[in-house]
Amino acid sequence: MPRSHIMQNREFRTTRLRATLTAVLAVAILLTCQTLAQDQPATSAAPDSPTTQTAPTQTPKSPGGIPTDPLGIADAMGRPFTVAFALASIIGVWSVIERLVMLRRRRVIPRAFVDRFLMHLRAGRMDKTEAISICQQNDSPMADVFMHGIRKWGRPSVEVEQAVLDGGERQVSQLRKGLRVLNGVSTLSPLIGLLGTVVGMIRSFNDIATAGAMGQTETLANGIALALLTTAVGLLIAIPAMTAWLYLAGRVDSIVMEMDRLGQELVNLISAEALRDRAIIVPTSSGSDSPEARERKTVTGL
Repeated sequence: MPRSHIMQNREFRTTRLRATLTAVLAVAILLTCQTLAQDQPATSAAPDSPTTQTAPTQTPKSPGGIPTDPLGIADAMGRPFTVAFALASIIGVWSVIERLVMLRRRRVIPRAFVDRFLMHLRAGRMDKTEAISICQQNDSPMADVFMHGIRKWGRPSVEVEQAVLDGGERQVSQLRKGLRVLNGVSTLSPLIGLLGTVVGMIRSFNDIATAGAMGQTETLANGIALALLTTAVGLLIAIPAMTAWLYLAGRVDSIVMEMDRLGQELVNLISAEALRDRAIIVPTSSGSDSPEARERKTVTGL
């Protein structure tokens, strides 16, 4: 019971952290829309006057082209898009590191524990109570799967196998939990970039409509830079996130296959059919009850 409470508290903290990060990302997107709605060009309020003709002579002072340095890119995209992409990058890196730590094979399937546990079961040196106690002491997903099967000790193989499958499905859902966040980052980042593309095009066409800047590329530079940079940054975040998701999903699949093999081996050792076969070996080899036979019958319960 204490172990289950610890797992529930851990799941609650992880879920709360992910919900907080998702809420912050949503707020950043809303701030983007609000900023763009309030950002209207001031040229529409100014009447045609001689001062409007002097503006084109001053615009060449600003550097042309799309910026390539990080500060220039952040300034061209604007604060809302920069914050949204920064949050997506932080969440993606955090998810990758967290899954790499949690999906270590020696943490999920500790080889020393598994080999020793199965060896004692094959030799008949362990009963149901002792096996459950050992699984509870070992805090690993494989031990939890073993414990589900041990609780059906001596039952038909169908029941033992179903118990192992139930425990395995629960652990698989825990292993795949962090991958949802990484998948969300790889999906939302291009969408945020697409939003920036649309906003940049709207800004450029708005400049053309209000200031008549069809032939003035400097006036359209801000909108075009926003459109191109947000798309590029969104793809730069999404491509590594998708690559990491594919790699981690493949690691989860390989771990699940190994857990399934070990669970099936446990079924072949503690099911009623397996215990019956092991108990029949002794009477066929000798007619009297030797100390070994009595010990084996005591362990198997037959």
